[in-house]
Amino acid sequence: MSSPVSVTISGKEYQIACPEEEKTSLIASAKMLNDNMEKIRATGKVVGLDRVAVMAALNIANDLIKLQNAEHAGGDNTDQKLMQMKEKITAFLDEVRQLDL
Repeated sequence: MSSPVSVTISGKEYQIACPEEEKTSLIASAKMLNDNMEKIRATGKVVGLDRVAVMAALNIANDLIKLQNAEHAGGDNTDQKLMQMKEKITAFLDEVRQLDL
């Protein structure tokens, strides 16, 4: 069920309908956007709330794309590292079982 959540971005309060299980994520997203907008505004290079918001959105989208690209590039390496960790854990557990005997 959706309930209204109050968030403040650049000094303005917004009421946003949100499912209860997504409330924490929405609040964190609003804080990230607000922080990004305040950082841009502090530079003094961008004037106007709409331009600040667009620049913040572009920065956040760029960060997301970088993370997605890094995830795709490192996917095979991550799987390999997980297999190595699994093998080490299995070997350790086998060793502990032998000590218990």
